[in-house]
Amino acid sequence: MGVIKTAGRRFGIAGELLGFFWGNKRWWLVPMITVLLIFGILMILAQSSAIAPFIYTLF
Repeated sequence: MGVIKTAGRRFGIAGELLGFFWGNKRWWLVPMITVLLIFGILMILAQSSAIAPFIYTLF
């Protein structure tokens, strides 16, 4: 549990959220949230015209 507390102090809100998930036995949500964040960032980047051709080749 000490590692999670250290991560909570180091990463701020993200660390506190990770500690909450871990403490309440919701650690299985972490990969799903990570994937959703990656897709969200990818969609934001796809809106810029310079990066769009590279994003479209992935799909």
